[in-house]
Amino acid sequence: MKVMDIIANVMLIIGGLILGVTGFFNFNLVSSIFGEGSVFGDMLYALVGLSALYDVVSFSFGYKAMQHRWCESPLTVKH
Repeated sequence: MKVMDIIANVMLIIGGLILGVTGFFNFNLVSSIFGEGSVFGDMLYALVGLSALYDVVSFSFGYKAMQHRWCESPLTVKH
């Protein structure tokens, strides 16, 4: 699941950059790369949306499990 966390965050960064370019420069980067209304552009938008849903669910309901995935240490201290 750690891999899914990384993939979702990378997709959200890509989506944020795309929206930033669109907002600041009024330039649709996805349409210029893939063409207007292309299947690949729609898939990219869908993947970014699914990544956002994954992060919302992970942060809302599975926060403890996600924290455990990222914070567990192979070394344990015995008292």
